[in-house]
Formats: sequence, structure tokens, C-alpha cells
Amino acid sequence: MSTSISTEDRLDIQADARPLYRAQVAFDRAVRESPLDPGVRELVKIRASQLNGCAFCIDMHTREALEGGETQRRLFALAAWRESPLFDERERAALALTDAVTLIATEAERIDPAYDAAAEHFSTEELAALLYAIAMINTWNRLAVTTHKVFEP
Repeated sequence: MSTSISTEDRLDIQADARPLYRAQVAFDRAVRESPLDPGVRELVKIRASQLNGCAFCIDMHTREALEGGETQRRLFALAAWRESPLFDERERAALALTDAVTLIATEAERIDPAYDAAAEHFSTEELAALLYAIAMINTWNRLAVTTHKVFEP
């Protein structure tokens, strides 16, 4: 029978690695200040967090998206974005790239078509910012899931 470390025994990424945490926060700020549309950025954060099973980040970014004007209906549909008519072509390109990059270990064949589709909808500066946004939220997801970061219900 395997034994797992309780949540209380996990490290605190903010307190136990202050310089690294500050660097991650600076990375997050740089992505936030990039030319990437804030609405697309929030959809990307939520979608990657869904794929990574990060309840903490799903909760945080869903609330931020709602505060930013996103609709509940679109947020409910985000898990099935490929089948939903609620997302435009630009958002679909961003979400396809998010899925491909987040699942790169198992779905590497999706990278090139997703990248090419995104390149049709985003300037090179926006596309770079989109890739950094995807990388950034995947880092936060992995840190939060591994350390069992929890949110207040």
C-alpha cells in the first residue's frame, strides 16, 4: 500500500523558495503585461489548468475571468471548446495551441498544426506572448498540483 505525504507536510513554494517564487511571479507579470488579449490569456489559463487537474488555478482564473467580463456560459463550455460554437476562430486557435503544448508528451503531433493555425490569427509578438502564457500557467499548475495548493471553498 502506498503512502502519500499529507498536504501539511508539503513545502510552501512561496516561503521555502523565495527567490524562485519571485522569479515566477515576475514571469507571470511579464505575461500579463504582454500584448496578448486578457480574455484569451484567461481562457488559456483555465484550459491548461483543466487539462492539468489544477483545482486551485481553475478556481482562481475562473473568478478572474468572470471579473474581467467573461460569461459563465463560455466558462462552462470551455472544457468542450472543440464542440462549442461559443468561441471564435482566434480563441479556438489559442485553445488548440494550449492543448497541444500542455499535452506535448502525449500529443506532440498536434504541435505543428496548432502552431500554424495560431500563427494565422496572432501577430508574431502576440504568438510569442501566447506561448509564454501557456508555459507560465503550466509551471504554476505543476507547482500547485505537486504541493497540493488548496483554495478556500
